Amino acid sequence: MYRFLEQTAGGFMTRNVKTVQRDLDLFQLSEMFETDDFNSYPVEDDGQVVGIVTKFDILKCFAFTPNQMLPRYDDLMSRKIGDVMTPEFIYVSPDTRLTRVLQIMVEHRIRSIIVLDGAQKLAGIIAREDVIAALKATARE
Repeated sequence: MYRFLEQTAGGFMTRNVKTVQRDLDLFQLSEMFETDDFNSYPVEDDGQVVGIVTKFDILKCFAFTPNQMLPRYDDLMSRKIGDVMTPEFIYVSPDTRLTRVLQIMVEHRIRSIIVLDGAQKLAGIIAREDVIAALKATARE
């Protein structure tokens, strides 16, 4: 367990990250979620991460509110990722300790965190499963 305290996001993150563009529609995004079995994608624009889009962002489109009558499914699903993504996202660097990553995930109830390098370029993504794998791996040593 003590070895876990020394581990960083860079050691357990997924480096080959699939991203999406703002102009992709929610029909296409939902198909990607189904195919890839991911919970989120970083949104890129000209090589810069400009947001994150999650399955929850799609669900929020369908939530009933006093000010919103439910539009047709096709109307909502033809919306663009840029309209529903979260532009203010939490990120960490590859050298962020996993203890901090774990704290952020628990505190904010998020499933994955984008990892940006020193130049603010996408370096990877770290998910709950990665943190669990790190806990398991370091417990054996």
